[in-house]
Amino acid sequence: MQFTNGKSQNNICTMQNLLTASENGGEVSFHGSVHKIRDMGDFAFIIVRIIDGIFQCVWSQEKTDFDIKDLKEECCAKFKGNIRADKRAPGGFEVELTGIEILSTPNAVMPVSINKGKLNATLDTELNYRPATLRSGILRAKFRIQEGIVRGFRDYLHSQNFTEIHTPKLIANASEGGANVFKMDYFGKKAYLAQSPQFYKQTMVGVYERVFEVGPVFRAEKHSTARHLNEYTSLDFEMGYIDSFEDIMEMETGFLQYTINLLKTDYKSELDFLKVELPNVEQIPCVRFSDVKEMISKEYNRKVKDPNDLEPEEELLIGKYFKEKHNSDFVFVTHYPAKKRPFYAMEDPENTKYTLSFDLLFRGTEITTGGQRIHDYNEQVEKIKAKGLNPDEFESYLMIHKIGMPPHGGIGIGLERLCMRLFNDENVRHNSLFPRDMNRLEP
Repeated sequence: MQFTNGKSQNNICTMQNLLTASENGGEVSFHGSVHKIRDMGDFAFIIVRIIDGIFQCVWSQEKTDFDIKDLKEECCAKFKGNIRADKRAPGGFEVELTGIEILSTPNAVMPVSINKGKLNATLDTELNYRPATLRSGILRAKFRIQEGIVRGFRDYLHSQNFTEIHTPKLIANASEGGANVFKMDYFGKKAYLAQSPQFYKQTMVGVYERVFEVGPVFRAEKHSTARHLNEYTSLDFEMGYIDSFEDIMEMETGFLQYTINLLKTDYKSELDFLKVELPNVEQIPCVRFSDVKEMISKEYNRKVKDPNDLEPEEELLIGKYFKEKHNSDFVFVTHYPAKKRPFYAMEDPENTKYTLSFDLLFRGTEITTGGQRIHDYNEQVEKIKAKGLNPDEFESYLMIHKIGMPPHGGIGIGLERLCMRLFNDENVRHNSLFPRDMNRLEP
């Protein structure tokens, strides 16, 4: 009888391990995919892709009896050879191969070229052949950095005594109490795909005080803009016993500061490869909605068209203004009009036309919506009615108000939008592994 002991026998070879080995030289063994082959006749350069990077190997008939004609790009193989430091080579080292064992060979050519410095493909081509294009260096680097952002979110909030939760994505009532929801038949009952984990994360504040979630949310908006997805990843947190909604803004700023430092250290190679300019988050300016509206109108001689919301063009101008005036890529816009906020948003007691809520803009695009929530039962019921909704449809949500809730609030961050602005991409779809919009359900 055999037993497992939790000790992996499959040693993973990383770029750092190989770089360290190259300082002393000697024989190394590793597995990976053939990223590119440059056959020079008597010898060949083979670029191998491993778990966290690419590097160069040299094949020659003298050193191995393997026939280079049997090797194709995207072959999966085991390699062994002698390693040496070489600053001219990608990765800073080179392996002189002594043996190759093919594990699998593709039976089709790559539909797009992925082994050049740039991915020269239209957006539709990039997405149609996503299983192939995701292997390119540029997309591997992007989604590694995206992973770093999520890691920073989790690590920072854990350090601040938050508990991670996992909430349902099939729900009985629309999270935002409005349209733009995907309706479903749930065994003969009406159901929806969750627009956000809003009700559940508020519920869990009464359990753990501070909670967060990383998960998908769904918006059935009939659009095809460069900044919207019908399914995206939301970074949500909710915290109780706050003194004001500014506590929430401070928590988000802390997360951004922690994450930028994490990217600088643990994701430096990906940042350097993409030439990403990280934003300065030492401090973030805060400005009231009504004030910034007037400010931008005067600065850029622009007439205010919508007094209750920010138009995309206004967001871009706000980003431009605060970059030029305060050298900040971020700006908190606070006290949004109550007309444009959901029924759980707490109104400003000094002026009930506005709410104790905010958006965070990053380089001219809204990436976060947050604010303080109503925690009083009677106040919440009246606000639901004022929005033209039926309180009976929110009975389970209102239970938390009936049994007692502390002052609380939170945020939702659109991960793909944050990455879009970080990489200065023109379309958010570049930053979703497998984007979903009005016209795309595959791959």
